[in-house]
Amino acid sequence: MVSASAIVKLHDQLAIAWHAESESSELAQGEWLTAVAHQHRANFELWHIEDEARAPGATDAELADVKRRVDRTNQRRNDLAEILDRMLLTWLEACGLPNPQTTLNSESPGLIVDRLSILALRIYHTREETERRNAPEGHRERNSERLSILEEQRADLAGCLDALWTETLAGTRRFKLYRQLKMYNDPSLNPAVYRRLVKDKV
Repeated sequence: MVSASAIVKLHDQLAIAWHAESESSELAQGEWLTAVAHQHRANFELWHIEDEARAPGATDAELADVKRRVDRTNQRRNDLAEILDRMLLTWLEACGLPNPQTTLNSESPGLIVDRLSILALRIYHTREETERRNAPEGHRERNSERLSILEEQRADLAGCLDALWTETLAGTRRFKLYRQLKMYNDPSLNPAVYRRLVKDKV
């Protein structure tokens, strides 16, 4: 069910398609990879929303709007990573897995897929910088070095995902659903929100 190479390939294909604003619906095959694509889309949107916050001359009102969009999109990103883990655990449960007696992995597949998604976007944009025609001297070389590092890091992480899944299926390693339990988007848990609400009622 989990193939790191299929996930990496899909991440790269979607990054190219979305940046070109071309059709991408046919790229994700099956329920699992469709969920991976949805999670990647949240990271794609978050990346570009955060770029807006760094634009020179952005007004306070624009920055406030960007901050709210970042919060909403980041919440969706984390929720979708949890959905990936739920899908895998539901599938594994039917096979009597994961083995509760074996070693617990500190990171779940959903969180690894999230990291692979971010690396795919970083690789896409770094490769873009290696191809910039108007780049200053040394820019392409520096970004070519960065690109090599990023690709190595992604290959390492992809290998870790495959190893975790293989060991989980073999019953020699397990993972759990780690809930993010974000507080800032919940008005009842964010002091800056609920104190303001109380103050406004007075």
